[in-house]
Amino acid sequence: MLPAATATGELPPGIHPAAWDEIEKRFGRGSEARVRAFGRLRLLHELAIRTGCLARFLVFGSFVSGVPEPRDVDVALVMTEDFRLEETGRESRTLFSHPDAEARFGASVFWVRQGLLPEDGMRKFLATWQMKRDGTLRGMLEVKP
Repeated sequence: MLPAATATGELPPGIHPAAWDEIEKRFGRGSEARVRAFGRLRLLHELAIRTGCLARFLVFGSFVSGVPEPRDVDVALVMTEDFRLEETGRESRTLFSHPDAEARFGASVFWVRQGLLPEDGMRKFLATWQMKRDGTLRGMLEVKP
């Protein structure tokens, strides 16, 4: 179960696992922009799964806040060590180019391969996306498999 929102309408700091039905109930309703953003997230998740190498799918930014009209969707993908971009299907490959994902899906997608960073580096990679521009921390969603 997701924790209550902070006073600013965001998830509290940390990584919060949730299933799609809970994510939709909390963040995928209320405005047309939210419904569209939720649909984009589901598509991005499906494309990431098609690679056969998705280890973690994390969502952050305005979508996981109380903002009625999220600007876009922000996603961090952690891929397994054996992930090879050159072996990825064409449609899924778009996820791994930040400008292409932005143009095609209206999404900011960041990714890393497991084993590429030391354990502390992976923690820092994930912590980066929890930091807001003003230096305060916010939470992230992790889609449960």
